[in-house]
Amino acid sequence: MKLKTQQGTDASILGLAAYPQTDTECVRVAFNSGINYFFFYDSDNDNFLEGLKALLTVQRDSILVTTGSEARDINTLRQYLEQIRCRLNTDFIDAFFTEYVSPNDDINDTRTVLDELRSWKQQGFIRYVGASTHNRSIALKLIENKACDVLMLRYNMAHPKIEDDVLPAAHSSDIPVVAFTCTRWGSLLAGHPNWHSSPPTAADCYRYALHNQAVNLTLTAPQSISQLEENLSVLNAPRLSPQEVQQWQSYGALIYGTGQDAFDTQWI
Repeated sequence: MKLKTQQGTDASILGLAAYPQTDTECVRVAFNSGINYFFFYDSDNDNFLEGLKALLTVQRDSILVTTGSEARDINTLRQYLEQIRCRLNTDFIDAFFTEYVSPNDDINDTRTVLDELRSWKQQGFIRYVGASTHNRSIALKLIENKACDVLMLRYNMAHPKIEDDVLPAAHSSDIPVVAFTCTRWGSLLAGHPNWHSSPPTAADCYRYALHNQAVNLTLTAPQSISQLEENLSVLNAPRLSPQEVQQWQSYGALIYGTGQDAFDTQWI
């Protein structure tokens, strides 16, 4: 399945995610350059939301507005949905994610939240039920149970294990994947003492995630218009060759494992 706008256009392969100090103009520049997927974690991203609201007044049906919440309380979720709909002056949100489903979550709470999101979809408040997780086993259960329409997953050169099971399962189940943390919080751009070639650019990192057929799009969260413009090259870049994939897999293997906790190394 492809994520699509209300007017039926496929989601762009690069989506713009809000950064705390996002330049308001980034939203306009991104859209004019071919990005139609916009994601924000909460209502605190004032610049991003200001730019998005202005764009929605004339382009609503050609844009995918996506957000979510870590809240597991239904009333809190409902309040957030209404807050965002009012803030952006839109009747619906295209995709709403229950964020960071983790092993610490009560499975009944997760089911209740997903049931609530499905009811929103039936009522026309959202178009896609989404879930995000850093945990492979949870991702597989969500896919197996067809619990959501779209999955948002951590995926990059240094965290490729979902290539073995989660991504093939998502592809077989026709559940599109949105890849995030593609630069591993910027650490992939810094190089490694044992890597004697140039490190990847941010665009290389996004292209790596996109080489997998299960990945519908990757998220970028530039801090400035200049960073955004560098990353926009992904929209017209060819897919990585098998040799390039192997090259960046080797690089990722050097980077992986420098973290000291389960969040960084064991969960995925």
